[in-house]
Amino acid sequence: MEKPYLLHLLTPAKNPSPFDVNMALDAGWNHCIPYTGVALEEVPGLVQDAIFSRGPKGVARTGLFLGGRDVHLAMEMLERARAAMVPPFTVAVLADPSGAFTTAAAMVACAERALRQRGLDGLAGREVRVFGGTGPVGTSVGILAAGAGAHVRLVSHEGAGPAQAAAARCERYGVRLQGGDGSGADAIAALLADAEVVFSAARAGVQVLDSGLLAGAGRLEVACDVNAVPPAGIAGVAAGADGEPLAGTPRGAAGLGALAVGNIKYRTQQALLQRLRGGEAVDLHFGQALEVARGLCD
Repeated sequence: MEKPYLLHLLTPAKNPSPFDVNMALDAGWNHCIPYTGVALEEVPGLVQDAIFSRGPKGVARTGLFLGGRDVHLAMEMLERARAAMVPPFTVAVLADPSGAFTTAAAMVACAERALRQRGLDGLAGREVRVFGGTGPVGTSVGILAAGAGAHVRLVSHEGAGPAQAAAARCERYGVRLQGGDGSGADAIAALLADAEVVFSAARAGVQVLDSGLLAGAGRLEVACDVNAVPPAGIAGVAAGADGEPLAGTPRGAAGLGALAVGNIKYRTQQALLQRLRGGEAVDLHFGQALEVARGLCD
């Protein structure tokens, strides 16, 4: 009798994400076992319990999923998990805290496609603004966009200080970002003056860019908003928008909404969860998520 595919879901949060559990089972895992309230120092012990109990054949049908809401903690958990493994007892690990890595990958890949559809090159050298930039999705978008060569500002409604602190924490991934003051209309208008691509990853139901602010974004080419709860995070971007011109923007910027981005996010996470079952001891995080999302957007 073949051993079942077991996915161990480790999260520092109080509850596991039902979204992630559903996705794992739909991707072919037989069981998804959650461990909540996991501290960083507990990761090695849990990982070794998971791998040493299955034998060389069973370990090939074992995987780890790292959740939570802190992208940096998730990456630290991944490092601890990998360091705790002893060949041949090694398994694949996927980090996707709050779906941030796969959502961010979808946002960036969709924006790159929208730029190509407008006859433009990718994100390299472009001015990018990420609103809601201190949250898990916004931070991840910033890391990926900066990695693609963009000049990125993570914007916070709490002001430049928290934004700059969030940007500094991303330097560990070999990218350089800056913070941006999103605490008032004048500050936001200044950030939009030379913005070419804008991402909104702010809290659901909160509009961060109204029509008046967008009218002053003279260089804007792409506006991507993942808020599916009215009002839109970026005024005029419908949930189903997939590149349609955004009314009221000087250059008729391409609008990308939550449903269009969500389709790529869903397929990206599904592909990564299936790759976990391949028997190869890979580490999957925001970088691999972007590779998959880009392939889906070709």
